[in-house]
Amino acid sequence: METKELDNDYVAHAYGRFNVTLNNGKGSTISDDNGKQYIDFGSGIGVTAFGICDDEWKAAVEMQLDKMQHVSNLYYTEPCARLAKMLCDKTGMKKVFFGNSGAEANEGAIKFARKYSYDKYGDGRSTIITLVNSFHGRTITTLAATGQESFHTVFGPFTPGFKYCPANDIEKLNEMATDDVCAIMFECVQGEGGVNNLDYNFVKAIEKLAKEKDILMVVDEVQTGNGRTGKYFAYENFDIKPDIVSTAKGLAGGLPMGAVLFGEKVKDTVTPGSHGSTFGGNPVCAAGAISIVSRIDDEFLKSVREKSEYIKNFLMNIKGVKSVSGMGLMLGVEIEKDAKQIASECLENGLLVLTAKTKIRLLPALNISYLELDRGLKILKEVIEK
Repeated sequence: METKELDNDYVAHAYGRFNVTLNNGKGSTISDDNGKQYIDFGSGIGVTAFGICDDEWKAAVEMQLDKMQHVSNLYYTEPCARLAKMLCDKTGMKKVFFGNSGAEANEGAIKFARKYSYDKYGDGRSTIITLVNSFHGRTITTLAATGQESFHTVFGPFTPGFKYCPANDIEKLNEMATDDVCAIMFECVQGEGGVNNLDYNFVKAIEKLAKEKDILMVVDEVQTGNGRTGKYFAYENFDIKPDIVSTAKGLAGGLPMGAVLFGEKVKDTVTPGSHGSTFGGNPVCAAGAISIVSRIDDEFLKSVREKSEYIKNFLMNIKGVKSVSGMGLMLGVEIEKDAKQIASECLENGLLVLTAKTKIRLLPALNISYLELDRGLKILKEVIEK
């Protein structure tokens, strides 16, 4: 049987797949089972941060596989410890808990925001404010945290304790910050919600409120983190210091890894037995992550910002493009035509793009070559202007 037939017969279809089977690639060029090549502007939804089969990443993973693929978290392992130190050194955060995905990281962030408040204040202070149009994952609790009613339907009852503030509405934020609130959780650029940038002044208002009321700032960097916006974490664009940061996607370059980073105030909230993850901090995933994180330095981040400007300048000269949002290599393109239709036509013409609400979403590999960028942008322009 062909791959598509096997998939249709045996895989539970939680995804609306494009009609293509991808099977190999290098960098930002990927091929299907018929040998047709595509320029990849999606990087597995922001996961393959250094492209397909990056040589240094592959060597690091293979070297660890020759040593040991897994051991219980009841024992110390070097890759896990090294990666945690590396993340703390880059960000100024103090401790790291490792899991396997963005949703799992957000579950941990929510759990320990509530534990911090319980340890200090006791019961009655567990509500978390999130933002309208946010997206935090697909578990029951992270769906409850997601500020989109379309996700709050058939899976109820959902975890209680969340309320949703319109993004960039400082007056409403202050009104909602009642005495039962323990944390405010937000994405600096809303990804699934439409690639929406938060206003600088709104984020600073969150910071002010958090300091005044001992409310934790929890920043969801699942999609925006690990160099994606041209800073290591997107919150750096807003000059804030969060208490808790969640991240995943590009962290391990294509292997399943999520992380929760804890700042000074909450660094001792995680205690033995309070949380766990069988595969969290897996040595193979950690080795892959070390090869990614170690290369995201100031010079590399500068190149991400330069590519971002290059893409935006090109896009704004395409007839039919109304606006471009986002930061770094996380961009949303508002167009006059239907975004899903444009994404399908791009696929037919050899370009992989994503959508977010009414926008084309671009999440290319952070190290994508200008040759691949030019090829992909040429296809995108031709499809939009057709």
